[in-house]
Amino acid sequence: MRGVYTSINEIRRRVYTEIARMAFESADEAKTEDFAKTLESLPYQILPTEDAAYRDSVFLERAIVGERLRLAMGLSARDADANTPISDGIENSTSESYYEPPLINIIKFACHACPEKQVVVTDGCQGCLAHPCTQVCPKDAIHIVNGRSVIDQTKCIKCGRCQDVCPYNAIVKQERPCAKACGVGAIGSDEHGRAEINYDKCVSCGMCLVNCPFGAIADKAQIFKVARTLKKGKKIYAAVAPAFVGQFGPKVTAEKLYAAMKQLGFTDVVEVAVGADMCATQEAMDFLEHVPEKIPFMGTSCCPAWSVMAKQEFPDYKDCISMALTPMTLTARMIKRHQPDAKVVFIGPCAAKKLEARRRTVRSDVDFVLTFEETMGLFNAKNIDLENIEGIEATYKASTDGRNFAVSGGVAKAVVNSLKKLEPGFEAKVVSAQGLAECKKMMMLAKAGKYNGYLLEGMACPGGCVAGAGTMQPITKSAAAVGIFAKQAPMELCCDTPYIDELDDLIEEE
Repeated sequence: MRGVYTSINEIRRRVYTEIARMAFESADEAKTEDFAKTLESLPYQILPTEDAAYRDSVFLERAIVGERLRLAMGLSARDADANTPISDGIENSTSESYYEPPLINIIKFACHACPEKQVVVTDGCQGCLAHPCTQVCPKDAIHIVNGRSVIDQTKCIKCGRCQDVCPYNAIVKQERPCAKACGVGAIGSDEHGRAEINYDKCVSCGMCLVNCPFGAIADKAQIFKVARTLKKGKKIYAAVAPAFVGQFGPKVTAEKLYAAMKQLGFTDVVEVAVGADMCATQEAMDFLEHVPEKIPFMGTSCCPAWSVMAKQEFPDYKDCISMALTPMTLTARMIKRHQPDAKVVFIGPCAAKKLEARRRTVRSDVDFVLTFEETMGLFNAKNIDLENIEGIEATYKASTDGRNFAVSGGVAKAVVNSLKKLEPGFEAKVVSAQGLAECKKMMMLAKAGKYNGYLLEGMACPGGCVAGAGTMQPITKSAAAVGIFAKQAPMELCCDTPYIDELDDLIEEE
């Protein structure tokens, strides 16, 4: 489903656009009750007709849009039986406070209550004479009824043996899409069969969000607060993650995006790849100092969902995950070191970055986090023509290594390049994993001693940051675009960036 523009994408983007428009077009002296009144009317603006477009009832559609509006405002989702208005608690959105957890939410009355996992016989069954499916079933769960195979779900253990031997591929294993996409097994079912998130396991990667075909999962946003801050004309910097290339349209170059950011009201735009250059260099120094004398292996730090999972699932090896500051944090600290009164907005592909920014140690550095999709809502609300705007050059430019952080394998390559520069002739051993399920397998092998002396690169999203929950174009297309942009960098190696001189000061300040 990733990379296909659906009605779910359409609704989501209309919600972001209307929230941003409400913020931009409100009077400077607008009060909480003014925003509440507008918010209550938005479901009718987004779905203006009485005919249902997506579900059985337009009233259900509006109710779901209402929950999406709440989450886009950073408010908590309501229970299905809650007798409260959409705007309940809106004062929290108009204040400087951060959103309350959880970040990822299930809109219960939008959930289809999909079966968790089952093996089913499709209409493709030909009722063949051999019926090998009945022969291989270890629980005698398959019988022939009226010439066709039928599975007794009370006996089936979902082993898939019948699926493997069916000559017509008429037996399939179905799994709830959100649960299948969750690499940490955090999604189960409530008493009504609807999806439910175990927040003790969830690392907020957002893969469930983009894989639910009913649009029942959404994350909280700060788009309203960012738009209000821009409207007030405050000094505010956009720190843009390297996965941005091509996200806003094939004709939108980096220079055009920077110009559009300025038109929105940002003081300046900084490549987060600059922070990636510093991150890779710091991790290379830490690797040489600690592996294998102090720790058996070292995992990269840039992906918050991966690092949280590794520390959560393998607490005995938490010290083996790099303590280097992430590119987002390093970039933000660099900005505030020179502009201490500025606000910093991280703009990227990742839902988990919202969780990272909420940490006590990062909160003073990163004021807001927006995904690319949320940022598109800002552009739409201001009617900015991204394709035809006159571009401007970026103030800060990163290396090829730093820009390649956005794709799987790019982080490890940058660290290895830095290792070779710091210690010529050094041969680094590397293993990479993408997707939390694969990352978990990698950590299990590391725990078993298979990767002693290795650098472990973990990426929560299959394909790397270009596959994050807040992206807007096909993953392979994004990866190719990032590769081209990376080759255009003014320097190749992360350790050759002129901003590396700031690294020691930033580490010392920490």
